[in-house]
Amino acid sequence: MSRQIMPPRQNLPARGERCPLPGPMLREAIHSPPSKNVQENPMSQSFTPRPLVIAPSILAADFARLGEEVRAVDTAGADWMHLDVMDGHFVPNISYGPDVIKAMRPHTKKIFDAHLMIAPCDPYLEAFAKAGCDHITVHAEAGPHLHRSLQAIRNLGKKAGVSLNPGTPITAIEYVLDLVDLVLVMSVNPGFGGQAFIPSALGKISDLRAMTAGRPIDIEVDGGVSAAVAGQLAAAGANAFVAGSAVFKGGTVESYKANIEGIRAAAANARGEMV
Repeated sequence: MSRQIMPPRQNLPARGERCPLPGPMLREAIHSPPSKNVQENPMSQSFTPRPLVIAPSILAADFARLGEEVRAVDTAGADWMHLDVMDGHFVPNISYGPDVIKAMRPHTKKIFDAHLMIAPCDPYLEAFAKAGCDHITVHAEAGPHLHRSLQAIRNLGKKAGVSLNPGTPITAIEYVLDLVDLVLVMSVNPGFGGQAFIPSALGKISDLRAMTAGRPIDIEVDGGVSAAVAGQLAAAGANAFVAGSAVFKGGTVESYKANIEGIRAAAANARGEMV
């Protein structure tokens, strides 16, 4: 049997040595642009920050003059109207429902940002949509099927939000992010206005910013928000600020305007923006 002749071996680097590239190949490897066939990781791209939003909570308004109060904060510079809906069951307070929201709707063209602190929420989603709500936010803790609730809100043509109580981890929304337009971080326990801000919300907001990076999701914060903490919240990653008593103190359009401008300026400065 004839002996097979093997081709001569090329000079290979010794163990531990690098395989050198010829000069032209090395320069090409360094200076050539990446192949168009290689997709960049979307998380590594830069994205424009979400717009800065001030959303006065109507819960702190004078209920005897709701229409007038809505017009006043609209004139004062509010971006959204935050509507806290409470059922006395999910939270220990009762506020108002779809009929009151429907009565407020003609007084402004600003976004109605509804926060449903009710359980169950699914049977009432259509009523709030018909009342004129643009955003409908439900609590991750309010029902057994969060995914289904968010689908229902989207099917009504509204933006879908999820609210997280102080003790609820952000992992509660990890697998529904594709259905979420807004995450509302509660920096107080829901149910009553005028409570003190819970500082641990700052870390949760920072973690949420990382989780939602690259997605068009607003990070909203509600509870104890004022000009004194707005900067810290904005630095952590929040872009939408719900404020009740901090906006409605003073009782006049002029005072509401000054209060809104104070919160906006503190947040904008933390974001490196000019107001």
